[in-house]
Amino acid sequence: MSNFEPPIIKHPTMTNTLDFNQMLLTSAEFLKPFAATLTRDLEDAKDLFQETVYRALANKEKYISGTNIKAWLYTIMRNIFINNYRRKSKTQVVLDNTPNDFFLNYNTVTVPNAAIANINIKDIHKAIFELPEIFKKPFVLYFDGYKYNEISHILKEPLGTIKSRIHFARKLLKKQIERF
Repeated sequence: MSNFEPPIIKHPTMTNTLDFNQMLLTSAEFLKPFAATLTRDLEDAKDLFQETVYRALANKEKYISGTNIKAWLYTIMRNIFINNYRRKSKTQVVLDNTPNDFFLNYNTVTVPNAAIANINIKDIHKAIFELPEIFKKPFVLYFDGYKYNEISHILKEPLGTIKSRIHFARKLLKKQIERF
């Protein structure tokens, strides 16, 4: 047996790892403004930059020595951006611009509790009963399902007055019920 090892034949167009890493480090900083231009968001630009450097390192064997590394990196970044854009556009995102005053399933229980529901209804009725008479009459009619103009006709008051009184009754009730 001989200690003969075959020589390592290096492809003339391939770059060794150390040279590639050095070129990547010197060229990567030029990617940051390009990422910011593409994404128009600082956090997304950072993510795009990191993904580009990662992909460049993962695919360094595909880089051909003598090729413009900046152009190669720009191409990787642009392709990642386009693929992410296409992926996002395929997912149908519904934006909800309403205020977050109501949270789904917030403090809900899996089994309805009739006792608590009855206590809450009693509290609401008590709060309505404690309203000043000027607000209570229009609100009770409204609560029973009458329309503003019908309440105005029944109580022989102007429509604006009825709307105002019901509005103030709601505000008072909200304060009362929040205490419970």
